[in-house]
Amino acid sequence: MTDTPHHTTPISERLCPLHIDSWTGPFPEDQRAKAVDALEHGKVLVLPHLAFPFRDDEKDLFTPTLSNGKSKNVSLKSSGELGGTVATGDVAKRLAGMIERFASTATRFLEELIPHYAGHLERAPTSYRPVEIKGRPASVIKDDTRLHVDAFPSRPMRGRRIMRLFTNVNPKGQPRIWHVGEPFEDMAKKLGDRANEGSRLQARALSTLGITKGERSAYDSLMLGLHDGAKRDEVYQKTSPQIEVPFPSGATWICYTDQVMHAALAGQYVLEQTFHLDVAAMARPELSPLKVLERLRGRALV
Repeated sequence: MTDTPHHTTPISERLCPLHIDSWTGPFPEDQRAKAVDALEHGKVLVLPHLAFPFRDDEKDLFTPTLSNGKSKNVSLKSSGELGGTVATGDVAKRLAGMIERFASTATRFLEELIPHYAGHLERAPTSYRPVEIKGRPASVIKDDTRLHVDAFPSRPMRGRRIMRLFTNVNPKGQPRIWHVGEPFEDMAKKLGDRANEGSRLQARALSTLGITKGERSAYDSLMLGLHDGAKRDEVYQKTSPQIEVPFPSGATWICYTDQVMHAALAGQYVLEQTFHLDVAAMARPELSPLKVLERLRGRALV
């Protein structure tokens, strides 16, 4: 774990280690309180000893040839639909089974670790990332090796949170390398003037044409502007406060990716589960990006 030369904020303000080695509870109350406090304050919750176990008949699934070469990741929807892969037959069945087992394990784990969220977490598609991210060609906007917060261009969130749980399952022991950036509000103050709230007419048109799944709110437009603005800004990418974090094989980490400035620079073989959560279901709703941006803008954005 290293700091870039321009790092100014203590590591303790970016990362929160939690020494848990089991996917099933019960978990001590102090660990539960620490986890929800860290996540909602925009830290990355790091569980260095929480490895995901694999079955013998899943070991041949550690190959980049499973990717279809078009999608960034192999994905599994809650309906059981598998995407982004060329796998068929028995291989596809075992691949889907492995990803589903991870998804259900991750969901149960989070609800036991943070009971406050139980019954409120919406499980989004699960991904398996068997391709090395370093050197993968991508446009600036789609380049996840550049610092950004998550925002969906086609799926308006209207303030709902985006939480992701990652596990490095690299069989060769190689780490997943991230950069973790400055606090959300600091970034928003620097880049917010370049992000606009869009218009209701534009939002309605995008929805009517099927470009977005529902109408974008002013919040969604602002978040997309912050996402794109950060990625396009070469000076910001090079000089903003950030630390390099190697997540070792066998480690799990969790964060609100709509709040944590992050970039994935290198690594191969990662399982990831996305969750959506209503702001009202948070322990501290005022810490959400929606409430921060509404405070900075002085008005409601949804």
